[in-house]
Amino acid sequence: MLSDHFQNGVETAKLMWSRIPATEEEEVGEVGPSRKGNGSTVESLDYEVVENFAYREEQAKRGKLYMGYAVLVKWFLALLIGIGTGLAAVFINLSVENFAGWKFSLTFQIIQKSYFAGFLVYILINLVLVLSSVYIITCFAPAASGSGIPEIKGYLNGIDTHGILLFRTLIGKIFGSIGSVGGGLALGKEGPLVHIGACIASLLGQGGTTKYHLQSRWLQVFSSERDRRDLVTCGCAAGVAAAFRAPVGGVLFALEEVTSWWRSQLMWRVFFTSAIVAVVVRTAMGWCKDGNCGHFGAGGFIIWDISGGQEDYSFEELLPMAVIGVIGGLLGALFNQLTLYMTHWRRSYLHKKGIRVKIIEACLISVITSAISFGLPLFRRCTPCPEADANSGIECPQAPGMFGNYVNFYCQNNKEYNDLATIFFNTQDDAIRNLFSAKTAHEFSAQSLLTFLVMFYTLAVVTFGTAVPAGQFVPGIMIGSTYGRLVGMFVVSFYKKLNIEEGTYALLGAASFLGGSMRMTVSLCVIMVEITNNLKLLPLIMLVLLISKAVGDAFNEGLYEEQAGLRAIPLLESRPKYQMRYMTAKEACGNQNVVYFPRVVKVADIVSILRSNDHNGFPVVDHARSGETLVIGLILRSHLLVLLQSKVDFQHSPLPCDSRGDLLPIRHNLSEFVKPVSSKGISLHDIHFTPDDLEMYIDLAPFLNPSPYVVPEDMSLTKVYNLFRQLGLRHLLVVPRPARVIGMITRKDLILEDNDDPTAVELQSTSRYTI
Repeated sequence: MLSDHFQNGVETAKLMWSRIPATEEEEVGEVGPSRKGNGSTVESLDYEVVENFAYREEQAKRGKLYMGYAVLVKWFLALLIGIGTGLAAVFINLSVENFAGWKFSLTFQIIQKSYFAGFLVYILINLVLVLSSVYIITCFAPAASGSGIPEIKGYLNGIDTHGILLFRTLIGKIFGSIGSVGGGLALGKEGPLVHIGACIASLLGQGGTTKYHLQSRWLQVFSSERDRRDLVTCGCAAGVAAAFRAPVGGVLFALEEVTSWWRSQLMWRVFFTSAIVAVVVRTAMGWCKDGNCGHFGAGGFIIWDISGGQEDYSFEELLPMAVIGVIGGLLGALFNQLTLYMTHWRRSYLHKKGIRVKIIEACLISVITSAISFGLPLFRRCTPCPEADANSGIECPQAPGMFGNYVNFYCQNNKEYNDLATIFFNTQDDAIRNLFSAKTAHEFSAQSLLTFLVMFYTLAVVTFGTAVPAGQFVPGIMIGSTYGRLVGMFVVSFYKKLNIEEGTYALLGAASFLGGSMRMTVSLCVIMVEITNNLKLLPLIMLVLLISKAVGDAFNEGLYEEQAGLRAIPLLESRPKYQMRYMTAKEACGNQNVVYFPRVVKVADIVSILRSNDHNGFPVVDHARSGETLVIGLILRSHLLVLLQSKVDFQHSPLPCDSRGDLLPIRHNLSEFVKPVSSKGISLHDIHFTPDDLEMYIDLAPFLNPSPYVVPEDMSLTKVYNLFRQLGLRHLLVVPRPARVIGMITRKDLILEDNDDPTAVELQSTSRYTI
């Protein structure tokens, strides 16, 4: 009977393996980061408001009641984003902690009889979890691979990577994170939580998903990319708040790291969302403390309380703390460079061989990681337990299957512990808690810490870039806290002061490595203070962050910027390049042949132009009575495809509608022109044309943007760059220098005051302004 079940399992596994595409060419429907040379899968977003006739007609119908309703819905969506992200974080943490708890409890039970059997069980459990994760990602949601932060940063910068905000990406990210983190890989779940929050926000902003028939008309209020961008910003902040239980840090992370546009109204909603996440997480943790969550107890959600640690620090300690900042900058920059090389090699050679290679790679890394974390502590001699301290509340050794300080692993004496197993054969959260712990001087030997630092640093570099959801916050904290504790051990032995805690230096090391790798300062500083619950260390954290960031910037860019460049995501940074000040807008255009449409254009000509190039915006020209050619606006490719698909605007006459005495027809509402988030939208290949259709005409005047942004040809490229980025543009027309001026806008013209009569607008007194 047992052999029959085993045989059926083997046959099922063979069948599933045979259905996996063997080569990259066989993959169907894969959406993910762009690939240079193979056609870009990224597309710019239209944050500019297209003020065509349909938009103006819809705005005219909206009164103050609708505007109030829209504001109310924005706050309601912020509430839903906070609740949804908080619940997703709770589910992931519950699952990871319970999988890890069952894994370690079972392993500790087995090794009481046989270490070899425990070793096999430990490897097998981790392998199954990682296999489930990589299978979900490669076969169901390829865009859920990695941390997702570079792609979300690109989205908020104006670049949409196809697939990153879809419903299946959300599901793949949640369950993939459970498998990869629960499987013991050298990665974290914090980066994926940022992506999860962004996906939840995007799906709520568009009212759900049409593919899986999960939609609500009540939520389909916002049709502009600008409103969706604000919601995704709320989702990013909610993800950080849920990952670290740091609501203020989440707000600052969204402000400092991912967003390119910010305003005070958005700040309030982001702060509200983060506060809701904190309430949800705190409620879940209070419920779990009563034993309702299995192995999940007070831990799981990252918070390492070191408020009972070092109370004060002396001036001579500032030098070793500065050294920690330098080490963090050097190791962080090296980490960025090594992961860049590894990811480039994977994308260029290894992952081109197909999905099966991605699965084999992740499983192989899982086996190596499990073998190292289980095997290395076996070669480490156990250490006698220190004298019991009733005030510390720390037991030595820990009971088998319990996680914390002083783990008894492969020790002959019951009063001994294995310091390498205390950080290696443990969950990452518990290992960091051990490294941060106070009143545990001399718990770890320098040899064990150095061994762990080298091996885990190598594993983190190799694991980053595999086809599983992967965050780098927690691995970075583990790496930094290890060398920070090493420096702390040196400081304790050198200064011989009783009030110096090694855990304090571990915290500073964690902050320095994250600062040297991710190059965040303000948000990271607040996050570290929130997760450690120790405000006294704020000046020291600020010091090491400033030093590590300065050292890292001397070598390369931050981790997310490097990965965004590797994925061909064209981020516009906050400052233009220096050489741009010597270039003009005309020089940046080069020798482009501008493709444009006349106002009334033949359908066959539209189809021909759309098939012959990949432009997403086309100027529309018309002829004045004097014979002069005038640019009357800009028409988007996506809008043209909507017109071609509907065919209701086709006409037989090549004359404009208004020249025939007809009113400009508006047969579409604004929502028809909205492209779904992270989707390719309508394709020209999906539209069928009859010969009669191709002979028809379309008057583009009602659908074009009549007021696109334009710059003179001799404007410096620096000013063009700042204008383009700060306004969130997708297209910017370059025109010859205008011949005449019809007016001038000053500050007083932009200060308007509403009267009782909504149709009358009166300018304020200009006596206080100097024009």
